[in-house]
Amino acid sequence: MKSPLNKIICGDVLEEMKKIPDNSIHLAITSPPYNLGKNYDSHNDSMKYEDYLNWLEKVWIETKRILVPGGRFALNIAPTGIKNFVPIHHDFSNQMRKIGMTFRTEIIWYKQTMLKRTAWGSFKSPANPHIVPSWEYVLVFSKDGSRLDGNQKDADITKEEFMKFSDGMWYVPPETQRNGHPAPFPEELIYRLIKFYTYKGNVVFDMFGGTGTVAAVACKTERKFIHIDISKEYCKTAENRVKKIISQKSLSSFRK
Repeated sequence: MKSPLNKIICGDVLEEMKKIPDNSIHLAITSPPYNLGKNYDSHNDSMKYEDYLNWLEKVWIETKRILVPGGRFALNIAPTGIKNFVPIHHDFSNQMRKIGMTFRTEIIWYKQTMLKRTAWGSFKSPANPHIVPSWEYVLVFSKDGSRLDGNQKDADITKEEFMKFSDGMWYVPPETQRNGHPAPFPEELIYRLIKFYTYKGNVVFDMFGGTGTVAAVACKTERKFIHIDISKEYCKTAENRVKKIISQKSLSSFRK
């Protein structure tokens, strides 16, 4: 079975992941559907919470299978919601440990979104005040040990970047160019993860790829990518983004 490198794949996440060979991905990065009832193509975003967790556990098991030994999985998730206060990040961490993934760290993605705050709970009263998170987590796990083997000459992170990124509090503003997606990754967040956790030429994977930020940044940083999403519209947007980057890089190379 050959890995579908540098492909934008439109289809069901579990069906498409089963086509990816064992031990072929160096870094997986994703933010899963939050099960908040969003209108998202044919995906059911209103599952019972237990069904939601069971579905995602199957995705995590497939993720572990396709990661190389020492490969990492960076999972972005908000800490909780105001409405039901479900600690989803704890549930995901417990799932990962259950399937044998090693918890490495949690990055605090500080977004400074408090200026847009609308929910206070019991305003100026201890009766029932709300803490509204202005951050999200990026939970990082690894498979079969902590070391990712590679050629040191392909480690392209600079000293300044390494020193900055190794501090687990990352201030990265939310993406403003949404391309029709409700919550796209900012490219800076993905850039940091790719540069910190992979070598040039490694394979980066997003199983809930959305409008293709992971694929785009992988392409810009000389990594290979695999993108899966169920939405034909998002996949088309992702494909156009990647084609534009490849075209720009080809033109730049020609001018040299």
